[in-house]
Amino acid sequence: MQAATAEGVRVIDCGDVPTPALALASMNAGASAVMITGSHIPADRNGLKFYTPSGEITKTDEQAILGALGSSSQRLTAPRHVDAATGLAYVGRYTDAFGSEALAGMTVGVYTHSTVGRDLLMQILERLGASVVELGRSETFIPVDTEAVSPQMQSLISGWAQEHDLDAIVSLDGDGDRPLLADATGRIVPGDVLGQITGAALGAKLAVTPVSSNSGAEQVFERVMRTRIGSPYVIAGMESESGDVVGYEANGGFLLGFAAQGLSGPLAPLMTRDAVLPLVVPLMQANGRSVADVVSDQPARFTATSRVENVPTEVSLAFVSKLATNSAARADFLSALEGREASVDRTDGLRMALVDGRVAHLRPSGNAPECRFYTEAATPDAAKAALDQGIAILAKALGKEP
Repeated sequence: MQAATAEGVRVIDCGDVPTPALALASMNAGASAVMITGSHIPADRNGLKFYTPSGEITKTDEQAILGALGSSSQRLTAPRHVDAATGLAYVGRYTDAFGSEALAGMTVGVYTHSTVGRDLLMQILERLGASVVELGRSETFIPVDTEAVSPQMQSLISGWAQEHDLDAIVSLDGDGDRPLLADATGRIVPGDVLGQITGAALGAKLAVTPVSSNSGAEQVFERVMRTRIGSPYVIAGMESESGDVVGYEANGGFLLGFAAQGLSGPLAPLMTRDAVLPLVVPLMQANGRSVADVVSDQPARFTATSRVENVPTEVSLAFVSKLATNSAARADFLSALEGREASVDRTDGLRMALVDGRVAHLRPSGNAPECRFYTEAATPDAAKAALDQGIAILAKALGKEP
């Protein structure tokens, strides 16, 4: 705020709001924006997200920002006057589009932990007609990765599902742009499945999604564009197209690229990861049925994700590069997974399709010292079994055995 004021820029402090709420305010105001967030990673890796009036910045914008670092030495004291309109507009986005009866009769648990979007999420669900049960509020930051849910969190959610009579349990990551949805038994719905359900329900014809999302998308949408992993690549793909296009990632973050229609009104495009829409739409689909029923309607392709942590990036890169260039090394790795290679995709990391229909995908993380491992199979249990087996093999190969 001080730096912007020193450059003669008028600053509006939007307060503590989710990232997509800030992006919505930025677009509506025709202004740029900055989000201060730890997102889904530990607090000591806190960072910034930048927005232009059209949405998230591009890779070209990133280079321009880096090139301008240190160009101003003037400093002013910027008074803090928080504008509450940002949060209210975000709540109104969903209540106006879907109405007060969309979730009537449902009881939804909300794992609030430390996410900045917790109170707004509960407001939205209640105004859509749901009864809300708050779970696990914390005043200490908890890094919640909705793509690689920890065993401890899975156990916590399963316990709440047994303890309370809930139709579903929902949550967000730290800055509220990645959703988490669990069914009445506590089983977590993968983020890419949330994307499929949401996009199809809104009438999308084209889905842009990273190579790590499950291949059921090709059976759901008329056309699918695959990209590298990361929202800038998804946005670039969406901007290269026209028509009824949506984007989503395996972490569940959903991007709406066209003016859609809700139960009660229009829903404007929002070209940044959103976590509320891919929660609200599947819950609406489940109202009168169950979340498990809605998931069972999807193609029988399921993903699971985890990671080997505290591995230097150069170590992960070297190992993945070795597998990518050495067919014998790949064969050895897949043999330990009790599988054989059918094809290889090097769009982002190394994605290996197996002859039995499973997929194993390795990728060094772009924002943490860890190596990610993704699996895909015909059932959730098969995907999870391949994940557990693969993580053990990968940890050993990277020198991280317990």
